[in-house]
Amino acid sequence: MRVVLRPGAAETAVPGEVERLGLRRVLVVSGPRGARTARAVADALGGDCAGLHTEARMHVPAEVADRAVAVARAAGADGCVAVGGGSAIGLGKAIALRTGLPLVAVPSTYSGSEMTPVWGLTEHGAKRTGRDPSVLPRSVVYDPELTLSLPVDLSVTSGVNALAHAAEALYAPDASPLVSLMAEEGVRAMADALPALTAAPRDLDARGRALYGAWLCGAALGATTMGLHHKLCHVLGGTYGLPHAETHTVVLPYALAYNAPAAPEAMAALGRALGTDDVPSAVRDLADGPGVPRSLAELGLAEADVAAAAQVAAEQAYPNPREVTAQGALDVLRAAYTGDRPRRDS
Repeated sequence: MRVVLRPGAAETAVPGEVERLGLRRVLVVSGPRGARTARAVADALGGDCAGLHTEARMHVPAEVADRAVAVARAAGADGCVAVGGGSAIGLGKAIALRTGLPLVAVPSTYSGSEMTPVWGLTEHGAKRTGRDPSVLPRSVVYDPELTLSLPVDLSVTSGVNALAHAAEALYAPDASPLVSLMAEEGVRAMADALPALTAAPRDLDARGRALYGAWLCGAALGATTMGLHHKLCHVLGGTYGLPHAETHTVVLPYALAYNAPAAPEAMAALGRALGTDDVPSAVRDLADGPGVPRSLAELGLAEADVAAAAQVAAEQAYPNPREVTAQGALDVLRAAYTGDRPRRDS
């Protein structure tokens, strides 16, 4: 994968990346909110743009993916450029998965999903994920200017979403020294960037630092497997429709508190990056600010759904440093539902 990171790159670098890949008819995809930026990228591509599709939606519903694939095929596209946040990148991955078309990602948030071969689709109330090298973008173009319009609260939740990737990479069973170094540095960069951009939302240096952190956090996740935290968030998003980044932000401190006794080395690395000996509380405090949700109740989850979500998360086998039981998952979700300060002895 090739990565470009500089202000103004969305319009100045994307045409060159498309040309480098030998593409002549690319479909530009985005969500409705990112349509203006996607149009600017499409205009910069000139005759190499085969069309603009702005129907990306959160959690990539299967019917939305079907429609986008049909549009790409009807346009005779030989590649795809995804402009926007996780919804747009996810839709671009769905097109790549189904068609084999090369993907160029132009992220406007800090989730880091552009650095992974992980795809996700939601169908019949359940979110499925998988890994396939075909969905890994050939080029990623990071432009700090694209994130200037991202409100501070969404910037924070997006950044904590990326931090969650690094946290789970640190205690993944297939972690390696190199991946762990990337993950720790990614957390450190994001933890430095989020307070700075909160204080000065138009600070391009802080925005660029956050993109750098997202790059490292996403790459760490792309090289490892996901545990309890991501499983819980997939259930909450795919089955109950909770917003992706906000759900990660609420759940992460409690998932970390649950796993801490079984992952001392990962907690030590996170502690170094965050400058603390209480990682769950530090993560929660990092996401403190106006508009940032504290609880699953704030996100609209019904209290009656907490036990059912925990049961679904515990039924499927996946790697996690601490054994995942129905009661354990329920304890995590109950704490996240109320938003109380995470207990270090969880």
